[in-house]
Amino acid sequence: MKIEQFYQVFLNFIDTWGYIAIVVLMAMESACLPIPSELIFGFAGYLVFLGRMDMTFAVAAGVIGGLLGSIIAYAIGYYGGRPFINKYGKYILLSQNHVDIAQKWFDHYGLKATFYSRFLPVVRTFISLPAGFAQVDFKKFILYTILGSIPWTVAIIYAGMLLGENWHKLETVGHNAALVVVVGLVFIGILWMKHNKRGES
Repeated sequence: MKIEQFYQVFLNFIDTWGYIAIVVLMAMESACLPIPSELIFGFAGYLVFLGRMDMTFAVAAGVIGGLLGSIIAYAIGYYGGRPFINKYGKYILLSQNHVDIAQKWFDHYGLKATFYSRFLPVVRTFISLPAGFAQVDFKKFILYTILGSIPWTVAIIYAGMLLGENWHKLETVGHNAALVVVVGLVFIGILWMKHNKRGES
């Protein structure tokens, strides 16, 4: 089966099962399976554009799915360690090089990498493994994972909604497009907070 046909199966799944499919596929993606979040969220954004999905529910489904998958990856890292990944990772098409990249990020930034890396290709998918290897505080891991997942999820779904019929372009430029949206959302958030502070004074 060609990769395009493989991806079409995911799109049909989302088209049929909606929010449940987003939760399942994002859980798989965050558990280090090779499913691009740009594909999942981009199509979800397109369905929002068509009025077949609600933006808030789509974002919630994405964050929940991402969290579930991250917990699975964390647990594998926590209980199996790097030796387990080295031995069995190939059976789920897990790239050792990608794990190494995520490990370098975690070694440099520690637990906070589970937040920052959510905006980076490759690293965001695998960062939960080194967090598990290091057996970091689980509650903090959950918090940073959620906080990092929200802007990324909103960005991609919103970008898919803006692109409408051209949502598939996210498959090739999704990360760069998402970063633009994330920066825009952060900028809007800063302006909103400044406006509220002025109103209070």
